[in-house]
Amino acid sequence: MVKVLRSTILEAPIEAVWDLLRDFNGHDRWHPAIATSQIERGRDADRVGCVRKFKLADGAELREQLLALSDADASYSYCLLDTPVPLFNYVSHVRLIPVTDSDHTYWQWEGSFSTFPEQKDDLARMVGDDIYQAGFDAIRAELGLEDTHAG
Repeated sequence: MVKVLRSTILEAPIEAVWDLLRDFNGHDRWHPAIATSQIERGRDADRVGCVRKFKLADGAELREQLLALSDADASYSYCLLDTPVPLFNYVSHVRLIPVTDSDHTYWQWEGSFSTFPEQKDDLARMVGDDIYQAGFDAIRAELGLEDTHAG
């Protein structure tokens, strides 16, 4: 099992960050890898069990299912149902925690999956960099925050 964990601090209150992340179908509005997204069968994007079908900028299609969503914990979990990439049994968790002494937000994004042994490192890097870190950077830009990650 491959595990990927990334985290960051955003200089924004948790409510502002959660407003963007809570929409399970809203990632096409902020994540650079996502071209289009829709919830299947007209279900609500915050209904546990809903499935989002989306296209990446390169044309690949994926489907993910919302497994849990908690407004009280500012968190959600989802799994990958269909993908052209060999990420098997992929499950991801997004969690926000308020940094109370500065009104900032700690964001943790983690996932686990199985794959072929020779692809473990490349796919872990892809998930960590192209999905999680790119998402952190995109939310920073969406919120108009200074990018403190760029070096």
